[in-house]
Amino acid sequence: MQEATGAMGEENRELGTSGRRLREWIRGRPHRLTTQNQGKDNDMDLGALQNNVNTTLDNLYQGSLEQERARSLPNGNAFPLSERGDKADVLAGSDMKRSQPLLIHMNRKLKEEEPRASSLPSIPNPFPELCSPSNSPILSSPTAGQGPQREGGSHVVKVFSEDGTCRSVEVTAGATARHVCEMLVQKTHALHDDSWSLVELHQHLALERCLEDHESVVEVQSTWPVGGDCKFFFRKNFAKYELFKSSPSLFPEVMVSSCLDANKGMSHSELIQNFLNSGSCPEIQGFLHLKEAGRKVWKRFYFSLRRSGLYYSTKGTSKDPRHLQYFADLNESNIYYITQGKKYYGTPTEYSFCIKPYKVRSGTKGLKLFCSEEEQSRTCWMAAFRLFKYGVQLYRNYQQSQSGHSQLAWIGTTPLRSVSDNTLVAMDFSGCTGRVIENPTEALTAALEEAQAWRKKTSHRYSLPTPCQSSPLSTAIHRTQPWFHGRISREDSQRLIIQQGLVDGVFLVRDSQRNPKGFVLSLCHLQKVKHYLILPSEEEGRLYFTMDDGQTRFTDLIQLVEFHQINRGILPCKLRHYCTCVAL
Repeated sequence: MQEATGAMGEENRELGTSGRRLREWIRGRPHRLTTQNQGKDNDMDLGALQNNVNTTLDNLYQGSLEQERARSLPNGNAFPLSERGDKADVLAGSDMKRSQPLLIHMNRKLKEEEPRASSLPSIPNPFPELCSPSNSPILSSPTAGQGPQREGGSHVVKVFSEDGTCRSVEVTAGATARHVCEMLVQKTHALHDDSWSLVELHQHLALERCLEDHESVVEVQSTWPVGGDCKFFFRKNFAKYELFKSSPSLFPEVMVSSCLDANKGMSHSELIQNFLNSGSCPEIQGFLHLKEAGRKVWKRFYFSLRRSGLYYSTKGTSKDPRHLQYFADLNESNIYYITQGKKYYGTPTEYSFCIKPYKVRSGTKGLKLFCSEEEQSRTCWMAAFRLFKYGVQLYRNYQQSQSGHSQLAWIGTTPLRSVSDNTLVAMDFSGCTGRVIENPTEALTAALEEAQAWRKKTSHRYSLPTPCQSSPLSTAIHRTQPWFHGRISREDSQRLIIQQGLVDGVFLVRDSQRNPKGFVLSLCHLQKVKHYLILPSEEEGRLYFTMDDGQTRFTDLIQLVEFHQINRGILPCKLRHYCTCVAL
């Protein structure tokens, strides 16, 4: 025990002695540093030594990197480690003291990665759309793809025809509906006129509308829901610009009014100018059936269509500002026909239409459904909607279609005009020279006399062969005409005429379903489709066709159609436009 205590005492004394020596050394450190600086010793202070060491390391490190880059293979790979100078040997040969602290810069890792990245071979990315969310249809959000397309980019638009055929057309981002129609007319070798249109169809909603000539096809297609059944159809629409022509039945006087009640006695052209004038206040008013949101109930309200929007009255037919409620914005929506209103929406009548806001992409939620009492009322509402929304631009489209200045640079020849667009007049060739019959009564008399003369003619040129000498070509020559549609039903013919425009004089010829040897002439007059039976008649062994029990006879259907294109005959109006379908 005494030996242990003596050992501990010796150890404590040694620690006390070493502690005193350390305190004396610390007190004398400033004096020693001052003496060393005054003596200009080769040693330096800690800060200067640290800076010199860092500078030396950076220089050595950059030199080794340049040597390593110079000794790399041509394909970018470095030599093996055994053939290179070891960096540790270089550092060991310097005068650096290993006991001193080193300052490591953060940018050394970046400097080391740059030459390695540049030494890798350049491999093109095979899937750039997957790495760029702005161009990827998978990574990009739905709203990002709806913005304006890049100028000059190409897009593929698929267009369908009435017979189910389709054609894919590559267009630019700014291609309008007029440009696409002109392109399809040239590709299908169809007769060019201003009635060709591009129709937007939403099959799941039973909605369709005709695109205006200035609308961008790509922008309209970008508003469709992904995976939907929306399509473009290429067909004729004779009612597209009928509102700019002399059609007094388009705007009934009972439906047209203005804030100053100054439209009384206006002609149709003056009324259209009143609509196009931004300073005027025209108004369309009348009763419409409205489907309440979320319910199957239809209620009847009094609506007023103005330049500022669509309003309905909460108190009968009152147009007092206290009773008018704002219902729809014209500039932020489109108007559509409802093709099957009773089946999809339970409409009270067949004359229904819909206002679809831009924000509604799919589904029936947000649709504003209307139903009128008759076709004339529906046509008036939809025509006024287009005039209020597009204004002067709509009239410019009409002027451009009439002037024929809309041809593109790649269309070399002037487009052919349709026969239905040519002016067909009655002529009198009884004298030495022909003259135009301007008097309608005289024209009707001349038509009847000519019909009687045709019936009495026995010339081989205008007669068909006898049944024993019948020729398949002569008896079926009408099947080559664009206005003949073969064996289609009464409902299909009526639907086709409605799709191509309820304009006076729109017609087609089809086989009769009741009489296997007869034909039917389907004609539109006053926005109604009428059907006239054409029966074969045989006299003196010769075959004729008639619609008035044999009073007026024609040798074939082509002669019958050409006659009624010039003369009205027993029909309520002349044959002006024939319905046709083009195979794409």
